[in-house]
Amino acid sequence: MYSASASRYDSMKYNRCGKSGLLLPAVSLGLWHNFGSVDDFNNGRNIIRHAFDCGITHFDLANNYGPEPGTAEENFGKILKQDFRGNLRDELIISTKAGYLMWLGPYGEWGSRKYLLSSLDQSLKRLQLEYVDIFYSHRPDPLTPIEETMMALDTAVRSGRALYAGISNYKAPEAKKAFEILKQLGTPCLIHQPKYSMFDRWVEEPEQHDRKNLLDVLEEYGVGCIPFSPLAQGMLTNKYLIGIPENSRAAKEHGFLKTTDITKERLKQVGQLDEIAKQRNQSLAQMALAWLMKDKRVTSLLIGASSVEQLNDNLACLNNLQFHLSELNEIESILNN
Repeated sequence: MYSASASRYDSMKYNRCGKSGLLLPAVSLGLWHNFGSVDDFNNGRNIIRHAFDCGITHFDLANNYGPEPGTAEENFGKILKQDFRGNLRDELIISTKAGYLMWLGPYGEWGSRKYLLSSLDQSLKRLQLEYVDIFYSHRPDPLTPIEETMMALDTAVRSGRALYAGISNYKAPEAKKAFEILKQLGTPCLIHQPKYSMFDRWVEEPEQHDRKNLLDVLEEYGVGCIPFSPLAQGMLTNKYLIGIPENSRAAKEHGFLKTTDITKERLKQVGQLDEIAKQRNQSLAQMALAWLMKDKRVTSLLIGASSVEQLNDNLACLNNLQFHLSELNEIESILNN
């Protein structure tokens, strides 16, 4: 029988999400990998329990997380029912998304009102919940009017199926339009979830129209930012410096890191960054996470974990968040080569 740690809020840092009233932990747990039907249920359960005991209150899912699609929500729903009954639900921020392919036919992906609200209803059944805290449009739809997609998010909130609306993978111009529509509807966007790491910095690139990048737009509209893949699918660790480990994402058939991504040039950068991390008495993963947190517009970092030990290693990034200017300059030099 699980009993939550009485000291679970003692060491975690919490940040206000944009200009909202919601606080999120500096580190959130994503269930993209390691929590599906192909994974060990008890291992996932132990990770989730330990995460909560360490002050991680935010757990992030999507309709298609698994594999198989939907099974991460199913497994998380079982864990919620077994371990987080009663008032503990009120201590959790649970998010899910819809946008990528989930079922066959013309209504099984993208951003139509039909798909988004049907998917949310399915997610709630799998999670065994009456509502989620955050419901995201997982990606912009090039064919559906953005007004329709945002009106679906507004309906999700007004119907009580979600408390907040969010978007993911929207570039700056698309995000700005989405924010304007949601503001007019009376359901301000809470948060944006972009892919962002030392190796993927598109959110910092200014758009040609008004020279503002995505982070600038988020700050302008008071929207939080929660980067996913902050460790570049494991590249920003030292695990690939001596080959491809058997159980790594690059070795998995259903992983999202390809062996072709692990080039000599990239490994050279990883090795150089690892030396800076050692000088800071950090692992490379810890330094890469801390590097993202230096920007106050970043509300929380969405990390994955395949074990309690890995989760602990990543959480230790909170012990050293300060960078000297010389370190930042050296990191920039490495990343620009």
